[in-house]
Amino acid sequence: MSLLQGKTAIITGATRGIGKGIAEVFAQQGANVAFTYSSSVEAANALEKELNELGIKAKGYQSNAASYDQAQELIADVIETFGSIDVLVNNAGITKDNLLMRMSEEDFDKVIEVNLKSVFNMTKAVQRTMLKQRKGSIINMSSVVGVKGNAGQANYAASKSGIIGFSKSVALELGSRNIRSNVVAPGFIETEMTEKLDEKVVEGWRNAIPLKRGGTPEDIANTCLFLASDLSAYVTGQVLNVDGGMLT
Repeated sequence: MSLLQGKTAIITGATRGIGKGIAEVFAQQGANVAFTYSSSVEAANALEKELNELGIKAKGYQSNAASYDQAQELIADVIETFGSIDVLVNNAGITKDNLLMRMSEEDFDKVIEVNLKSVFNMTKAVQRTMLKQRKGSIINMSSVVGVKGNAGQANYAASKSGIIGFSKSVALELGSRNIRSNVVAPGFIETEMTEKLDEKVVEGWRNAIPLKRGGTPEDIANTCLFLASDLSAYVTGQVLNVDGGMLT
């Protein structure tokens, strides 16, 4: 029996990296998948085709999660097409790294808007549906940086730390209706983005991790699978660090 059979999941920012890994694992486990992307139309079409070939229903939506109105519209569209939403994965995110003394107001605002406000927008938009269903799992993507901070990433750390406080509050508010809200905090995950980094730097990072390797999108996706499925029926308000032991 597939762990997500008959469930519908919506995943933001799913055309590459961690988001794509989550979409693939969820579809393999029987979930119907609605996913969003901001600009990569070709990648979205390719992913939609790949997921549909697994025998589930999948559809990509071009939508800006940082826009309150677009999030409302998106959820309405998804419900019309899929009938329900059982799992929400807030994964969309950006970085605009710089030391505080060089960070512009715009770089701070943009990261908060895309990373943190999007979580509010999407959760607010999906809340009514989940309340009606009296069930739902909300999974918010933070980062080890949100747990411990990082020089040169004050904006990113603030956004990812804010997600933790928001998620715990939602868990307290919606728990009585059987709606769960949890956080995944990935460590160093090797994706298309990290491939551009200097190999020596990456090697240094790997050596500093107790498991001696970077994580894969699938490592994060499997943790999300646990939180999306009924295996985690009694888990809410938690932060799962998936970081190879970095924060140990």
